[in-house]
Amino acid sequence: MMALNELGHKCIALVVDDSPESLWMVSAALEQSGITVLVATDGAKAIELTHRVEPDVILMDAMMPGMSGFETCRALKSGPRPLMTPIIFMTGLTENEYIVEGLASGGVDYITKPVVVEVLIARLSTHIINSRLLQSAREALDTSGRSVLAFDPEGAFLWGSQKAVEVLNCVELSELGGAWTKWVAECSTLPVSAVQTFEVGDVTFQFIGMTSASEVLIKLIRHNIDSKEDVLAKCFDLTPRESEVLYWLTLGKTNRDISAILGLSARTVNKHLEQVFQKMGIDNRTSAAVMADRVLNSE
Repeated sequence: MMALNELGHKCIALVVDDSPESLWMVSAALEQSGITVLVATDGAKAIELTHRVEPDVILMDAMMPGMSGFETCRALKSGPRPLMTPIIFMTGLTENEYIVEGLASGGVDYITKPVVVEVLIARLSTHIINSRLLQSAREALDTSGRSVLAFDPEGAFLWGSQKAVEVLNCVELSELGGAWTKWVAECSTLPVSAVQTFEVGDVTFQFIGMTSASEVLIKLIRHNIDSKEDVLAKCFDLTPRESEVLYWLTLGKTNRDISAILGLSARTVNKHLEQVFQKMGIDNRTSAAVMADRVLNSE
């Protein structure tokens, strides 16, 4: 119980079971522990629910009508955006072959019925804490500006920092066929220095190493295809004309030069610069040029 109190914010558990009695018993126990409970009576409803709300943990029965718990788990843990939520099987199937199948399908734990509530809460708390620690580590990658993805040796996506996943969603790896799987296979067998980068449009995949769990770690680099004027406009909330004036200012051009280059009157250039200075929070040409240079050189 103490572990749940240390989680920091309210937890959401999704309980998937076709037995009303089991749903009621588990839901009541979890709610008494301060956990918000969502319920689904079959695999399809569980998958649909996760598209709307991402729970902190999923308790999954193995044998259900339609999709089994094992099939549901595989569906949740596969595809272009696999669910990171830990899935705990909670079932009356006690044979070793089912335990192995549950873990192989993507489950992190396997609890047999009848459930001992205290044991269930303790295991659930541990998996939630571990999951959040992993999520914090991935968020730290984003904060530090590192876009990192992890794949298995066959090229299937496992996890990634949020920014990297957003870019990955714009790349159709399935359409690359054997080239992608061959490259990832090289990553899992060759030293980092021997693996060339993999290019897809404006995105570069760079192999950076293997984890102890045989995950292929890849740095994702998206090359900036925006013009320098577009970059300045986005950074300082400038109009297209204001960003043009600022860009030529960074190149050391005088107001007269900018006027001639852009076909504007000197008065108009001065008005644009006044707006640029105001939006950038500075009051002179030198400060504007320095700030703009820093932005452009960081691209």
